[in-house]
Amino acid sequence: MKHITDIKTICNLGCGTMGFGTAIAFAKTGYKVNMFGRRNTSIDRAMKNIRFTLDIMTKNKLLIPAEAERVLNRIHGVTTLKDAVENADFVIESVAEELSVKQQVYQEIEKYIDKDVVFATDSSGLSPTQIAAVLKHPERFVVAHFWNPPHLIPLVEVVPGEKTSQEVVDITWALMEKIGKKPVSLLKEAPGFVGNRLQFALLREALHCVQEGIATAEAVDTICKYSIGRRLSVTGPLETADLGGLDIFYNISAYLNADLADDKEGSAIIKKCVDEGNLGAKTGTGLYQWHADELNAIKERREEILIEWLQKDKHGEKF
Repeated sequence: MKHITDIKTICNLGCGTMGFGTAIAFAKTGYKVNMFGRRNTSIDRAMKNIRFTLDIMTKNKLLIPAEAERVLNRIHGVTTLKDAVENADFVIESVAEELSVKQQVYQEIEKYIDKDVVFATDSSGLSPTQIAAVLKHPERFVVAHFWNPPHLIPLVEVVPGEKTSQEVVDITWALMEKIGKKPVSLLKEAPGFVGNRLQFALLREALHCVQEGIATAEAVDTICKYSIGRRLSVTGPLETADLGGLDIFYNISAYLNADLADDKEGSAIIKKCVDEGNLGAKTGTGLYQWHADELNAIKERREEILIEWLQKDKHGEKF
């Protein structure tokens, strides 16, 4: 496999919600990025999003104007897979979250690229073993799961498949750290990896509390935001248990676990919303009613908080 010092050019497959953000992450660190989109309109939309994001980063002193211009100049939009892999030393992929689509893309680019180039997917939960099953060199394949928005969330989960070499895991981890991310390597793959397993466990119980009439959606979200949400940014759930006392946490779990939600299917509340075409913010109605001003306000507030955290990270500050 290529050494991390040999990596100069990134093949960035996909230019949607995640793809344009990963392109920024690599270009910000000095890498040339070939950003692939199926159509010129997709590339144009991604470049617009990149400029908008760089403006926000500049205004918040995460970049200086000259740096932002250099980042922009390092990203080159392409509309063919052959052009995307030209001179590429590392591949990051954020195409549609469908197994067959990802497999088709990797089978195609494997024709054009050296076998010592790492293939990394930004999948949020698909099995790396299954994706890599169609490859001639599955040992080069790994998950590098960025979190949305990728230019503001530090975490990247590095997840091996059954045939992924340790060298590929190590190179990917080192590269993620080099571009300013907080990489975490999993010992083995699991559906949803770790982050989404935790996220959906919380979501399942939150929906259960609403469905059982224990609390309103607003109350559940308020409880999360003003308690565990604040604490989890400093101490994870296992650290929290140690700090609180394992005897106390064991005693609570002994009577509470039996009463927690354990349904094995999708949420009935969410299914009802989906069946009625109420998909959340993007349709104006979901678990909440969304108005444009409220939606913009919450997005801006979320962005402000995430930027504040990045600024603290940049200056080495700790809570």
